[in-house]
Amino acid sequence: MDTAPAEDERLRRWRMVLGADSAESTGRALTGRDAAMDGALTALYDGGRKPGGRGGAERSAGLGASAPSVARWLGDIRTYFPASVVQVMQRDAIDRLGLSALLLEPEMLEAVEPDVHLVGTLLSLGKAMPETTKETARAVVRKVVDDLERRLATRTRATLTGALDRSARSARPRHRDIDWDRTVRANLRNYVPLPGREGAGTVIPERLVGYGRAARSVKKDVILCVDQSGSMAASVVHASVFGAVLASMRTLATRLVVFDTAVVDLTDQLDDPVDVLFGTQLGGGTDINRALAYCQSRITRPADTVVVLISDLHEGGIREEMMRRAAAMKASGVQFVTLLALSDEGTPSYDRDHAAALGALGAPAFACTPDLFPEVMAAAIEKRPLPVPDTGR
Repeated sequence: MDTAPAEDERLRRWRMVLGADSAESTGRALTGRDAAMDGALTALYDGGRKPGGRGGAERSAGLGASAPSVARWLGDIRTYFPASVVQVMQRDAIDRLGLSALLLEPEMLEAVEPDVHLVGTLLSLGKAMPETTKETARAVVRKVVDDLERRLATRTRATLTGALDRSARSARPRHRDIDWDRTVRANLRNYVPLPGREGAGTVIPERLVGYGRAARSVKKDVILCVDQSGSMAASVVHASVFGAVLASMRTLATRLVVFDTAVVDLTDQLDDPVDVLFGTQLGGGTDINRALAYCQSRITRPADTVVVLISDLHEGGIREEMMRRAAAMKASGVQFVTLLALSDEGTPSYDRDHAAALGALGAPAFACTPDLFPEVMAAAIEKRPLPVPDTGR
């Protein structure tokens, strides 16, 4: 069996991983597409300035701070790498090479691959963004928001509609509203064997259990209280999308509050999450106590209210007062949910003492992915234990 092709492919891969310094030891010189991919990686991760690094001293081309060269590089990586890899490389380019300022140019924004992290970067630029760039930036943000809504909206509405219906069970349901699973379990004592059919029988339902028909009136109040400090950028993006989805449901009254050291109520902008995002100001300090005080002042039906605090809990305000407010809301009947993040990135750095204190109040603090969020909200609406993910710790 000829193993030469497999060995050749193995050497090619090692050459791509190790860079130009390995050309002699692997006996491979890159050409064509491989050479172009290698050049794009070297421009970002070495820039030709690290003699011992990947790519070595023979490379002299780097991204620098030239808008034309960066634009060409962005085009190259979109040609040679899948979108998920492109997003990682863009993020690294912004972080490693300080390219945020170049995103203020419309031509640059048109070249990038939109994703949640890019939106966070654009929002953090805030007032520094010139008028000529704002419309392009809104288009980038719009694309990301629309993609998230397509992925999340249908399942969120279906999950929460089911939770709201189950919270209003009826003892005399219409046929189409019967919860057959619960009805059968409630009538198992009425099991009757069928004559002449061994092992067969039927359950006579003396009592029907059904879902209540969803009324047009508001059943639950939801307050999303979102930390807009710089580390929470991805969470702010997802929260704005979920806020818009929840606000579209007639049986929920949804309020969106964002905060740093000040508190801003963005509820009147929930019909368009892009407007919500451009109403935020990422990067300030954190005063959770002040934000909770505002939310507490807006609660009129504690037993029918869900408050979702999305924060890494690094409090810059009055810690003791923050905990007292959370405890008071819990005691009044509010379902209080604490999310350390609402993103796909996993658990961030957070204040463990504050998380433990909230957990002791019955409000466990945990990071939540966008896919899990509908289940968390459904559990809160039905007043059952939250589906806290198992982190293995």
